[in-house]
Amino acid sequence: MIVLKDILYKVTLESVVGTTDIAVTDMHFDSREVGLNDVFVAIKGTQSDGHVFIDKAVDQGAIAIICEKLPSKIVNGVTYVQVLNSASALATMASNFYGNPSANLKLIGITGTNGKTTIASLLYQLFTKAGYKTGLLSTVKIIVDKDEYKATHTTPDSLTINKYLAKMSEVGVEFCFMEVSSHGIDQKRTEGLHFEGGIFTNLSHDHLDYHSSFAEYRDVKKKFFDELPKTAFALVNIDDKNGLVMLQNTKARKITYALKSYADYRAQILENQLSGLLLKIQDQEVWTKLIGAFNAYNLLAIYGTAELLGLTQIEALQLLSELESVSGRFQCIVSPQNITAVVDYAHTPDALKNVLETINDIRTKNESLITIIGAGGDRDKAKRPKMGHIASSLSTKTIITSDNPRTEKPETIIAEIENGVAPHNYKKILTITDRRQAIKTACQLANSGDIILIAGKGHENYQEINGERFDFDDFKIVQETLKTLDK
Repeated sequence: MIVLKDILYKVTLESVVGTTDIAVTDMHFDSREVGLNDVFVAIKGTQSDGHVFIDKAVDQGAIAIICEKLPSKIVNGVTYVQVLNSASALATMASNFYGNPSANLKLIGITGTNGKTTIASLLYQLFTKAGYKTGLLSTVKIIVDKDEYKATHTTPDSLTINKYLAKMSEVGVEFCFMEVSSHGIDQKRTEGLHFEGGIFTNLSHDHLDYHSSFAEYRDVKKKFFDELPKTAFALVNIDDKNGLVMLQNTKARKITYALKSYADYRAQILENQLSGLLLKIQDQEVWTKLIGAFNAYNLLAIYGTAELLGLTQIEALQLLSELESVSGRFQCIVSPQNITAVVDYAHTPDALKNVLETINDIRTKNESLITIIGAGGDRDKAKRPKMGHIASSLSTKTIITSDNPRTEKPETIIAEIENGVAPHNYKKILTITDRRQAIKTACQLANSGDIILIAGKGHENYQEINGERFDFDDFKIVQETLKTLDK
């Protein structure tokens, strides 16, 4: 039996109407899911305010309401708990409801603009190969030991997080690796969780449709490190100027990694090819199947985390060499005509620049580099011209097309990307609204040895147009198209 007063432990209460000494069945923040004897937490979201649905939740059988403002209508037999912040209360209550599962395993949070999915997924892969029961909470998928579940957000809501952590705890998972987004931090989804460590990758232009400024975006990320306990470690990339900012107020053990600066964990790129990277990590050479300088940073963070969590240097390096690339992250296919297609999730200016510079470092310049880019609708518009400028400057030819236009007109998004193209690069661009046709055109334009980069959607297997999702997988489409080429 779950008692309301027990799941309110550590929640700051403003006022209570009724008794907290009552049994509850379940917890929800979506009124549509509320049933008999459930708790409904009214949250002020970005789209709607849960306080509007309190009466509906009571009508559906809610026995307790958690809210920031008490409703004018108080129903006899229902307990109303006023809190300062409902999202924060939900996170703490969710952790209590599921028995504080994050304390039963070693939870590592990965935050930053780029690299979160790769680091989280490869740490899952590495610790699974090392023989541990491991969990993953990522943009791509949620994994409980070997069981996979579909992911809907980079950082799920706090009830979902704790539900899956509880599943992990039940089956004996020892380590869980979790992506921590700025939205997740800002919306209190990670509050109440016990982290064994935090990793900072880098910070660049992203999510400024949500955050009012880059400074606010940075400070939200920093908050994650500010709240780490002194028993945790904070592993940060100090080649990024924001790395040391993350460490300013943390109580956690401060550990650094870098390729260019003096740091606790250091690496050097010895060879960078389309077949992989030869790295020197802590004066030991290791060959990996991943590609590019950005992955050298990711691999160094993974190595550092593995050591901090108890693996030996030899163990960590051997497992590092066995890691396979993550779906939609610099995922390569080579056609019978010797055309290389790369599918990558790069959807920020910095990520796109990293991928293009990686390809340009590897290619001999006798081959063409054809880049396909778009930008998501109803999102940060400021990055669109920047991406147009980067793609057209660093590619032989650029095809500007649709990404997930959502409720915007694709042609409007394409025009805004085009605005960033410098006049001397106009001849290098094509605009094709239909993404499938854009991929087909790139394949037709490519000759033996050429490289096609399809950026922006990576692992996503859908395209969102006017609120509707259609099946669309960049990797499958380019794979099928290259098979049908007659060259």
